[in-house]
Amino acid sequence: MKLDRKEILKALETITIAGEGKNMVESGAVKNVITFGDEVVVDLVLSTPAMHIKKRAEEDIKKLIHEQFSKDAVVKVNIKVEAKENPNEIKGKSIPGISNVIAVASGKGGVGKSTITANLAVSLAKMGFKVGVLDADIYGPSMPIMFDVENEKPISIDVDGKSKMKPIVSYEIKLLSIGFFTSPSQAVIWRGPMAAKALNQMIFDADWGELDFMLIDLPPGTGDIHLSIMQSMPITGAVIVSSPQAVALADARKGVSMFMADSINVPVLGIIENMAYFTPQELPENKYYIFGKEGAKNLAEDLQVPFLGEVPLVQSIREAGDYGRPAALQTDSPLEIVFEEIARNVVEETVKRNENLAPTEAIKITTMAGCSAVKK
Repeated sequence: MKLDRKEILKALETITIAGEGKNMVESGAVKNVITFGDEVVVDLVLSTPAMHIKKRAEEDIKKLIHEQFSKDAVVKVNIKVEAKENPNEIKGKSIPGISNVIAVASGKGGVGKSTITANLAVSLAKMGFKVGVLDADIYGPSMPIMFDVENEKPISIDVDGKSKMKPIVSYEIKLLSIGFFTSPSQAVIWRGPMAAKALNQMIFDADWGELDFMLIDLPPGTGDIHLSIMQSMPITGAVIVSSPQAVALADARKGVSMFMADSINVPVLGIIENMAYFTPQELPENKYYIFGKEGAKNLAEDLQVPFLGEVPLVQSIREAGDYGRPAALQTDSPLEIVFEEIARNVVEETVKRNENLAPTEAIKITTMAGCSAVKK
């Protein structure tokens, strides 16, 4: 069989380099294809020196040519690594089919951000929206437990000739988490770039399909993971979760400040107050403000961002999360009403944001300005 250069080049469009959204031809990674009789030489330029990515690219090319053209073909792949002209600038791209990407963040850990994310996702799904959740809390993934899919493993499926991860589906919500790829007792000991690459794969190498909302459960703080996500894709808006406690509010203020920074400019859809008050089951009319009263509500007013609602400190919310059945699934219960009201407010603020503001662009960081506590 005669090896045709143009046909091989077209076939290479079905291969995607790990961590990138485009195929290797469209991304410009394939610089040349040469054929000599039964020999094929492919010149490839990658922007990352990672050995496993280079090895996978070489294996994918050889496998494709042997399977589609000739099993006897002699395939040589020349790989060169070249850093992009500006390695600090990462141009993000939207994911076809996903209408709104909502980042759920908190300045401080332990305020129930993951619990809020899970229940918000369930409430949106019950309202008829198509919902996905990306668990971006690399070092403390909670979603597999909260959706009772701790032992599930995503499978690889073929989508338009490309290999994609199929998200796990629970309660009609599509989920991806680093927790699906590690054992429950295994610690993720990664530096920032490794974590960022894992997130990019879960974002761009997954078959998310059509979604009205993708909720991204971010880790606490204002660090590397947050920047990686916002550089990778345009975020429609951010939701900040805080308890009424002064210590949590101080960090929540920093979280809002990060999204509103000139170099980032992601609209803040509002603040949710979690663990707002405690009501004993035997005294349903009583409210005890254990962590302070209306702290997050006052913060929202102070920062002039919407207040999306408050969630009480209730034992059944914690139990529901531990058992993998989010409390918002409890039909005809006060908690269902609480989370429905918050979900309704999130939808309303998202609609307002889309009507009044231009689409968000993925941030492009070319200097350290705006990414440091040091004023330039």
